[in-house]
Amino acid sequence: MENKTEILTRVSVPELDKVLGQPFKVLDDGFIRVVDYMGSDESIVQAARVSYGKGTKSRGDDKGLIRYLIRNRHTSPFEMCELKLHIRVPMDCWRQWIRHRTANVNEYSTRYSIAIDSTYKTKPDEWRTQGFVNRQGSDGVLGHARGEELTKGELELHELCRKTYEKRIELGVAREQARKDLPLSTYTEAYWKIDLSNLLHFLELRMERKAQYEIRAYANTINKEIVSRWCPVAWEAFNDYRLDTAFLSKTDQKILIPIVRGDLKEALKAAKDAGFISESAEGFKRNVECLELEAKLKDMGQPIPWVK
Repeated sequence: MENKTEILTRVSVPELDKVLGQPFKVLDDGFIRVVDYMGSDESIVQAARVSYGKGTKSRGDDKGLIRYLIRNRHTSPFEMCELKLHIRVPMDCWRQWIRHRTANVNEYSTRYSIAIDSTYKTKPDEWRTQGFVNRQGSDGVLGHARGEELTKGELELHELCRKTYEKRIELGVAREQARKDLPLSTYTEAYWKIDLSNLLHFLELRMERKAQYEIRAYANTINKEIVSRWCPVAWEAFNDYRLDTAFLSKTDQKILIPIVRGDLKEALKAAKDAGFISESAEGFKRNVECLELEAKLKDMGQPIPWVK
């Protein structure tokens, strides 16, 4: 019996091909560029239907399937798509980035090569104040005058660190040791390869409003400039169902339902019963869960019974 070999063609996405190798600027000296990719919206549909064809002939059916998968958090079909990026990012931002252990990574090594002579610089109006609700984040900015003072000091520190590093290299100190006092704002570069399922999870976390501004800038660029071109149907569904959506716990719902009905007294009671609020001489004390619920209620245009 004669063996027949099926002739396959590599999936290509013309809109993404147009920007292959093109650097998208991020921050003051960072960038992201697409090096390679595999798969497309079509690959997601094909995997979901476990077939070798192109799914149904109806584009509407394929779109509906992808939206169903995103809506119900089915992940494996999205693993059929992969993306390889070349990035330049400040080291402190990269520390957060590398926490996502679902990618293949190869980073620029300052043991073998001279450290990149570039640091992320903070403008006077960009110095943020420490957050209190989100204790690991920021909330608001310092005044311009104080910011100018901090920016001037930052520049002097960066120049001293670089000068010290270069002096050590000049004297023959090993690169692995000479680098130890470089600031975390020093840019590094890496190749980062990840499947679409894990990429969307990365974007969902790092585009969130509470995420650090610097990594949010990179995530927004990946989402807007790259994923939108690569898998536009999946990208649209992701933006509809996963970004800026409100997660409501069972307790949140117990408080929200009477608010929607207009029964603010019942909502107030539900909040007290849940331990979200307690009365004091100064008024209501609210815990962190209560403050998070308040933000959701504000986004939905709903009244907050315990706030005058």
